[in-house]
Amino acid sequence: MTHKPDCLFCRIARGEIPSRKVYEDDEILAFHDIHPSAPIHFMIIPKIHVENLYDADLRHQALLGKLLGMAGQLAREQGANDGFRLVVNNGRVGRQEVYHLHIHVLGGPDPLGSGMNRQ
Repeated sequence: MTHKPDCLFCRIARGEIPSRKVYEDDEILAFHDIHPSAPIHFMIIPKIHVENLYDADLRHQALLGKLLGMAGQLAREQGANDGFRLVVNNGRVGRQEVYHLHIHVLGGPDPLGSGMNRQ
């Protein structure tokens, strides 16, 4: 499945719901979190619907690599020049709120605490 009609992040990727975009190309979208947990907090998502890492497999290898491969460049562009954290919440126990694979990128001028409020 390339998208799910009722998925929040699929709707954002299709432009049906506005977002504060950080980056976009044919395969991925990065946008600011509406409830940031750090001074710099955005998410990187695939434009195709992959529910979470349970549904990802080697067919998604290039896409998963691109999600991670863009994280450093985008974090620097957003001002995270002294480090950042990546968080992937997976499933109920992992506190996944939106069931569309996404990577939280968190950073800022001060070291991040060991536990994030929402992560």
